[in-house]
Amino acid sequence: MLGEAATPEQAQAWIGRVETRTGAVSPELAGMVMGALGHSAAPQPAIHTGAPLPVLWHWVAFPEFVPISGIATDGHPKLGGFLPPLPFNRRMWAGGKLSFKGRFAVGEAITKRSEILSVDFKTGHTGDMAFVRVGHDLRGEGGAQIREEQDIVYLPIPDQFRAPRAIPAPDAPIFSETVEVGPVRLFRYSAATYNAHRIHYDRDYATGAERYPGLVVHGPMQATLLMEAAMRHTGATPTRFSFRGVHPMFDGHLHLQAEADGPTALRLCTVAPEGHQGLQARFEWEG
Repeated sequence: MLGEAATPEQAQAWIGRVETRTGAVSPELAGMVMGALGHSAAPQPAIHTGAPLPVLWHWVAFPEFVPISGIATDGHPKLGGFLPPLPFNRRMWAGGKLSFKGRFAVGEAITKRSEILSVDFKTGHTGDMAFVRVGHDLRGEGGAQIREEQDIVYLPIPDQFRAPRAIPAPDAPIFSETVEVGPVRLFRYSAATYNAHRIHYDRDYATGAERYPGLVVHGPMQATLLMEAAMRHTGATPTRFSFRGVHPMFDGHLHLQAEADGPTALRLCTVAPEGHQGLQARFEWEG
């Protein structure tokens, strides 16, 4: 069914599909990620073979190598393989949650088992949409493990940009950092993650074809920036982390902010120059 849209009933056949892959983050690839994420408040991590892999950098370990003939107009791989071919022409990473046991290392072989957990069709303020939840179990050869659930949302492209409800920034954040997110940073992160979705680096496509007011900041980039800020300010290693996008963020700059959520957790968010939240997250650690 590659390239042919599935009905809601047909899409249920994708539930339970499994894919297993092996990957690693080499020192060279880690250097690419560091070059995409670095900013004035972030010290450079060690990236030699055997160094602890920064948390969430496992997201770059499994690039999806697809020939150009298998790429859709938006830059994504065409649907109908592991992910279902749903009848919507916009696809985004909506959020996720992770639990951690140990740390992977730079250069370490990591095995990832992925399974389609659910396919749900819903109607929201922007119209019909669908959510696909994918479960990932990752294990490093040294024994570290991550359990991850990834939520992917499928939407129609509107005739004009309609901003979702604006959620205001925290009144009194316990920290606030500012990160420039210009075209070079967005392109570098797309390259490091092998993500060819054109909304992140092709301004004409982002504003013309998908009706956004600017280049879109990657959700995983925002989540990683928040994760690293939380680790710097708490000195803690996370046991659990969750995040969800509440408003698209565009090139320019963003703020990383946090509020305490009990003795061993932070509520985090990215904040746009206009003062609304973009991505919300929760960082938890052992007391």
